Order: sequence, then C-alpha cells, then structure tokens
Amino acid sequence: SGNILFNILSAIGIKTNPGRSGDDADIKLKFLRAGLRRRNVPTVFLGVKFLLAIGLPAMFLAAAFLFFPDMSGIKLLWSAIFLSLLGLYLPDLWLRIKTSKRKDKITKGFPDALDLLVVCVEAGMGLDGAINRVGEELALNQPELSEEFKALNLELRAGKARAMALKNLAQRTDIDDVNSLVTVLLQTDRFGTSVSQALRVFSDSFRTARYQRAEEAAAKIATKLL
Repeated sequence: SGNILFNILSAIGIKTNPGRSGDDADIKLKFLRAGLRRRNVPTVFLGVKFLLAIGLPAMFLAAAFLFFPDMSGIKLLWSAIFLSLLGLYLPDLWLRIKTSKRKDKITKGFPDALDLLVVCVEAGMGLDGAINRVGEELALNQPELSEEFKALNLELRAGKARAMALKNLAQRTDIDDVNSLVTVLLQTDRFGTSVSQALRVFSDSFRTARYQRAEEAAAKIATKLL
C-alpha cells in the first residue's frame, strides 16, 4: 500500500508539474542531503505540495460551510488563500528541518568516523577498504554517516574515479569538516603522499580545532548567563 501511495503521489507530481520531473542534478542533490534517495522522491514531493495546496483550503471550506455558515465570503477567500500558500510552504519547511537534523547527526558522528578511518589505514588497509569498513562499523551508532560511506564505497566499486566519488560525498553532506577531509584525500591522491600520514595530521589538527571550539563555547557561557 505504501508503494501504491508513493506511485500515486509521483504521478500527481508529474502531471501537475510537467516541466519539473526531478531529473535536474540540483533537485536530486537537495533530496540526497535530506537522506531521501528513492528515484522518484522529487516528483512525490511535488505531488504532496499540490495535494496540500488544494486539500487544506478544500477541507477548511467544507468545515466552514458546515459549522460557520455565517462567515463572510472575504474571510473565506483569504483563509483559503492562506491555507493554500501554507500547503505549498509546509513541505519545503519539513525538507529543510530534515536536512538540518541529518547534517547535525553527521557532524556529531564525524570524529568517530575519522578516528576509525585513521586506525584502519594505519593498520595497513587501503583507502577503499578502510572506507568500506568504517561504513560497516558505524551502521548501528551513526546510520546517516554510515549510509554516506556506503554510498561512496558503491560508487568506487562501480568504477567511478575516486576523486569524483569523494567530491560527490562532499556535495551530498554539505559539511565543512567532510569537505576538509575530502580536500586532504584529493591532495594526497594527486601528489602521491602517504594517506596514513596525511590522515593522522588531519586528525590531530581536527581534534585541536574541536577543543578550541569547545573552549570558545565554554568561555561564552558566563556572558550569555549575564
């Protein structure tokens, strides 16, 4: 039943937005950052927006005619317009909140992933194997970050160039810490330097930066309390 509803909403999205099928790379990226990876999610999203924009004012008008028959036409009109605009806005708000929460979870889990990656590489594993192992190890505690590492590993297995796969990871997460790690790995791959040494240096500097951010936040507490 869930798949049927999904397909119905997708069909509605395609019919009501013929010029926006969701095939554009920027649209797909917006949903990937929210963790929504099914192929027709963009068209389903458009279908939901259409139903809310039509359904909310329709339910309000039906309720108004039943319970508030004396309400003026102007109030009915403006209320219907407001609810229609609200129906168009609510899905976008939900998507922004979902994306923000996912980014927060990835940010919190990134230090553990980085430490695991350093340990795996220093133990003698190749970078691709280390990425796969980190994705498996984080599956229970950090499912969002594990999903991103698994997606990266699938792209590498499919034959995509490592540089392109890493750049895709940075684009999907849209997090500064992940972007910095990708930059380090790209430079290491480009200049042929030691991956384990580069990761160790990056891990140490990243840990120092975290301590400094924590100390800065702690120093602001007294001022905020005052």
